[in-house]
Amino acid sequence: PPAPEPARRADDPTRCSGPPDNGLGSGIGEGAGLARAPGGEVEGYRDGSVGDLASGPAASDESRLSASALAIAGLVSLSTCDWPGHLVATVFLQGCPWRCTYCHNVSILDCQTPGIVGWDDVTDLLDRRVGLLDGVVFSGGEPTRQAGLVDAARRVRDRGFGVGLHTAGAYPAALARVLPQVDWVGLDIKAPARLYRAITGVGGPTTCADAAFRSLRLVLDAGVAVQVRTTADPTVLTDADLAELTATLHDLGVRDHVVQTARPDGTSAAYQQRLAAVAP
Repeated sequence: PPAPEPARRADDPTRCSGPPDNGLGSGIGEGAGLARAPGGEVEGYRDGSVGDLASGPAASDESRLSASALAIAGLVSLSTCDWPGHLVATVFLQGCPWRCTYCHNVSILDCQTPGIVGWDDVTDLLDRRVGLLDGVVFSGGEPTRQAGLVDAARRVRDRGFGVGLHTAGAYPAALARVLPQVDWVGLDIKAPARLYRAITGVGGPTTCADAAFRSLRLVLDAGVAVQVRTTADPTVLTDADLAELTATLHDLGVRDHVVQTARPDGTSAAYQQRLAAVAP
């Protein structure tokens, strides 16, 4: 097979919008706000084994299956960069099981924090933007951790809008449930498998990588349009690591891979210090 082409470089982050200020600030230190299971493990990520984490923490809770139950941390009424080539509204869902080094939405990671935007606010916006917006992107946080995402995506489609999804693939089974309602996926693949935990900060040596690459396979097999994005974190990844990942993704069938620059905006104070120490 032909050699993989180098991943496209993006000077600005591909996933470029963030939620409006939710009053929580962006100063959450690394490790703060982690949702803990009774045994003290990070929610859904126990003893280094993927186990049932793929279903998502809320997947079996019937009370959370409706879009109206979504914990929404923010709503951007117009974005030109969250779905390439599309004008969209972006819905930021609260909570994520991972604590990635360079996360620029650290203020919405806590899985216990309630939402501050109602689903009615989303539908009211869409009713006003018929013919003006191409679709809605669900972002986060990690949107697939909320079981109401499937219903929300279905309702958006029923209104005639396209559905985009930003995900890191943390919950493959939950992703599989929502994929039939999704038109485009922006999937974060963060590193070669052996380096995943150095980025995500949770799970066993390859717990998060196993979930992410399972999710990638699901998206590719479903035939949904996908852009794979990797943030070049210089505190973890070398150029050789990025080249290795690009080759791996090419072998798996990825044809749209964008490498974006790690930036300090919105990240934790500890990461900003580490990034400054290695910046050229």
